[in-house]
Amino acid sequence: MFNKFAHFIVKYRYLVLICWLIIIPVTYLGLPTLSSVTDSSSTSFLPASSPSQKAQSLAAPFQGKDTATTATLVAYRSSGPLTADDLLSIKNLENHIKTLPSVVSIVDQSQSNDLQVRTIQIGFKNSVYGPAGSIIVSNIRSMFSSYSKGSGLDIHLGGELATLTDSDSVDNANKNNTQLITVIFIIILLLIVYRSLLAPLINLIPALIALVVSGPVIAESTKIGVQVSSVTQLLLIVLILGAGTDYGLFLIFRFKEELINGLEKKLAVIEALSRVGKSITFSGLTVIAALMCLLIAQFGFYKGLGPALSIGVVITLLAALTLLPAILAVFGDYVFWPLKIKKMPEQKLGIWGDVAKKVIKKPWATIIIAIIVFTIFILGTIGWKIGGFVTGAPPSSSDSAQASSIVAKHFPNSINNPQVLLFKFDKSLWTNLPTIASVESSLIKSSLYKQINGPINLSDPVLSEVQISRLYSLLGPPDKLPFIQPNNVKIPANVYASYRQLGQFISRDGHTIQLFVVLANGVANTNQATDEIPLVRNNIAMVASSVGAIANGIESQDSSTYDINKLSNTDLLRIIPLVLLVIAALLAILLRSLIAPIYLVITVGLTFLASLGFANIVFVHLNPNSSGLNFVLPFLLFIFSMALGEDYNILVMNRIREEATKYPTLSQAITKAIGVTGTTVTSAGLILAGTFIVLAIVGGSSQVEQIGFSIAFGIALDTFFVRTLLVPSIAVLLGRFNWWPSALSRKKQ
Repeated sequence: MFNKFAHFIVKYRYLVLICWLIIIPVTYLGLPTLSSVTDSSSTSFLPASSPSQKAQSLAAPFQGKDTATTATLVAYRSSGPLTADDLLSIKNLENHIKTLPSVVSIVDQSQSNDLQVRTIQIGFKNSVYGPAGSIIVSNIRSMFSSYSKGSGLDIHLGGELATLTDSDSVDNANKNNTQLITVIFIIILLLIVYRSLLAPLINLIPALIALVVSGPVIAESTKIGVQVSSVTQLLLIVLILGAGTDYGLFLIFRFKEELINGLEKKLAVIEALSRVGKSITFSGLTVIAALMCLLIAQFGFYKGLGPALSIGVVITLLAALTLLPAILAVFGDYVFWPLKIKKMPEQKLGIWGDVAKKVIKKPWATIIIAIIVFTIFILGTIGWKIGGFVTGAPPSSSDSAQASSIVAKHFPNSINNPQVLLFKFDKSLWTNLPTIASVESSLIKSSLYKQINGPINLSDPVLSEVQISRLYSLLGPPDKLPFIQPNNVKIPANVYASYRQLGQFISRDGHTIQLFVVLANGVANTNQATDEIPLVRNNIAMVASSVGAIANGIESQDSSTYDINKLSNTDLLRIIPLVLLVIAALLAILLRSLIAPIYLVITVGLTFLASLGFANIVFVHLNPNSSGLNFVLPFLLFIFSMALGEDYNILVMNRIREEATKYPTLSQAITKAIGVTGTTVTSAGLILAGTFIVLAIVGGSSQVEQIGFSIAFGIALDTFFVRTLLVPSIAVLLGRFNWWPSALSRKKQ
């Protein structure tokens, strides 16, 4: 099959090159960019059935109809209370913002006790992340100077959308840096590996083209439901450049080997692709299969990660099997310029051939060392803990960071980054205020909360129940009142302002109330706060039952983090067995054996556990301030350990099988196979591990640092020990039973 395919590619090599040259502008210019569809919010990947998403639905009456995300307008006067002119400017600014097509609501939230700060929530409709969100945020901020006019009024935009936009500016810079530095790093290593000026570029060109084409294709796939996060973007760069370079190494080294054997350039390409094409194809299929197993995940982050990255691998695989051999057929041995490829009667096996000879003489020694190494690192998983999804923080000088700083300084903790408790009733509470008081008094009795801010505020009431009832009869729902007190409303200004602020606690229809609380144990956005979420949910469920609420929930980053961690761990336990079975099946088909896939999968599984132990030792045990491993790390470690680790398994074992049909003993076959593939495997592993190290260094966040270094460690362990030492040792001990039940297992070796 691959022989016919290779003949076709070589024969129509110029047509293949033209097709790829057409594909690049068509996809790049005709399809959307990947950044335009990236969703930076981790909570948007949770299913609607999760408690935190249900709580978010309960909060809808306070955010406006059809609100998908929000931002917070912060108006501030440092010299003293906001003036009447300030309030008028803020109102005019609100009216201007309302004219933007993406704005669906503007809700005045609160005024600080010192009267220096007002916060206004702006609600936006769907599809405002990425460049669309950046444009909206930029448009709003461009209005500020017209309304402050050097009067001493400072206006800033913070909140979810603004913070994500400012963080994305850092993420985009990190993505560009990652891409540039990774390419430079790979070129330098390839120059060392090939000792040639042209080969590194030819090796890298298909991967770079695959990266350019993959982004728009993945972006287009979001129209059928594929989700893309900022982590997906970073991983796509590393995966395509790393895997694409590996596939190039597999083919180019075999091409060089066939040239040394004396074949003419076109025949050398055909022979190389015929022999290595199967390894490259199955390598790609294992990665694709492992990633597509993520489709059974409940967590949308994983479910989107699998198809998105799979698309990238498919395109990379196509480029490796078509574009690269076409280029090799055109350039021939000039690929290795300035080196000259000379025909040799028998190739020297080099250092890896010598290593293989020594290893297979004492296989038990290698296995004992492996047991010790794996045991040490696997013990590192003891006491491991998981932290939540951490989005990149915006620069401290950014507008959103300044907005957050002002709110933190002038508002109590229960307003700034609170845990929001929500209760929904089947009847309006505007005419049943004692029920609200009962909710607050029940919460106050609990030791879970250090501070509670609600509509009644029993400990220090601003407005009594009687006053609220009278004001409701006089003025109606507070959220419908104008920003500036009308002249015909004859009540004190502070009473009017306090009543208006009730709109952030009691919905317009009176069916839903929300309270802002600070937990007694655990500052917001910490592991301690996340661990408290189940207790809080139990508590508010009991309170809801006692006061007759029909629904309840807690909305906060900590509640989302708890759901993310729980769902992530559940998905991991469901997907691991499936990935193991799928990869084992592919190995069985390739090697025509039921025995070899067993120990190949087990060794990669041990590499995963050792890598997880390494991550826990470095990022948790040696870092007392750590909040834990990022929730996605174990998942990505497993997927990349299984999928990419099997790349080298496939190349090595397929070559051992090929040589086993030629040599009288398995020892000779292993020596030859390791001798000719050792450089390929170690070069590929070094490059792939290096790309993840680059990701860790320039990725721009602690979660990316954990992912990069941990996966790099796993790849290095797999490359320099498992694949080149441990697997040959196990293979030589099993002998011909490696190939059972195929005919090769009946050959005496």
